[in-house]
Amino acid sequence: MDCLKKKNILIVHNYYQLPGGEDTVVANEKNMLKKHGNKVFLYSRDNSELKRMGLIRKACLPFTTVFNIKTYKDIRKIIKTEKIDIVQVHNTLNLVSPSVYYAAVKCGVPVIQTIHNFRLLCPGATFYRDGHICEDCMKKGIYCAVKYRCYRDSRIQSLACVLNTFIHRMTGIYRKIFYICLTDFNKNKLLALKQINPEKVFVKPNFVAENRKPYYGSSKKSAYIFAGRLEKLKGIDILLKGWKELGEQAPKLVICGGGPLENWCKNYIAEYNLNIDMQGFIPNRQLIDLVAHSKALILPTQCYEGGFPLNIVEAFSVGTPVIVSDMGNAGSMVQDGVDGIKFKYNSITSLCDAVHRMENMNIDILGKNAYMKYREKFTEDINYTILQKIYARIQGESLVSDEVSE
Repeated sequence: MDCLKKKNILIVHNYYQLPGGEDTVVANEKNMLKKHGNKVFLYSRDNSELKRMGLIRKACLPFTTVFNIKTYKDIRKIIKTEKIDIVQVHNTLNLVSPSVYYAAVKCGVPVIQTIHNFRLLCPGATFYRDGHICEDCMKKGIYCAVKYRCYRDSRIQSLACVLNTFIHRMTGIYRKIFYICLTDFNKNKLLALKQINPEKVFVKPNFVAENRKPYYGSSKKSAYIFAGRLEKLKGIDILLKGWKELGEQAPKLVICGGGPLENWCKNYIAEYNLNIDMQGFIPNRQLIDLVAHSKALILPTQCYEGGFPLNIVEAFSVGTPVIVSDMGNAGSMVQDGVDGIKFKYNSITSLCDAVHRMENMNIDILGKNAYMKYREKFTEDINYTILQKIYARIQGESLVSDEVSE
């Protein structure tokens, strides 16, 4: 595959005010493309700029979020000056805006949008509201988001998101661009949007670097680990209630992360004297080491996980199986009884049963299967091969190797 012509690639990303998984993906893909000899340029904006804006610029945000003239001009200039072959977009909200699509199309350069969430179908981006899965915007129309204040619990901000999506649907721009979905589950959801051509939608997962060899045998401790934001969306309350139900025989659970339910977690653990150790925020390399020595990672998510649960792949990369909710992207990544265990996402009893099953299974076999899946699907080399095939396909280059998933 590396015999194909190296490309000039423009990556476009709008950073959120709080760092997230998308930022990690952008950095990983940029480094991967450069490592393989491509010339990579990054055009980025940061939503922290919003704090420094004057009143006039803030008043213009509803308009610039829909179409940012500065972005449009900047992107066209970079494309022409640097002879860009492909524009790869990750996030456009709020300051980049979809104007990047129009700039690339105007210049005759293919543009790919990586789908990290469900925002094209759900202004709230998660298909989740009021403690349950909600697909009203997909089934009844996106104006449902205004009724339920799905974006930042604000009708005004939700209306701005709805108008943004509606306007660009009407212009037909979504038909003219390509898409990379991180899973088949995401692809199937995206194709519910009739404006999108199925032949322009590809599937490519994210990847993680192999930082260390997997651990097996005695190096695996008896503790389980949860790593994520402490909120209902991630199922932290279900997890703690499950540990309470497990009673005195409950194994040790390590919780890493912070969030709005942090104090509730501390009080609940203290009230019921649970065998749980809260460690707060842990740097990624240290966290992966903890996961490597754990019996299993637990991911009790209550939503579809619109992006790609990198923590599952990180666990697989160090030979650690996963206990996961049986829904959405997270559930689709684990094969029950082979590299992990699934449970009914909103059932405390089912979660307890999953832990009991794990306690009576051969952890080494599960871990080795998890590592094998990582080696087969989620390494950097495999990811680059898939991405090159996608680039070649959209530019009409002929390939003699296997077809890319489409």
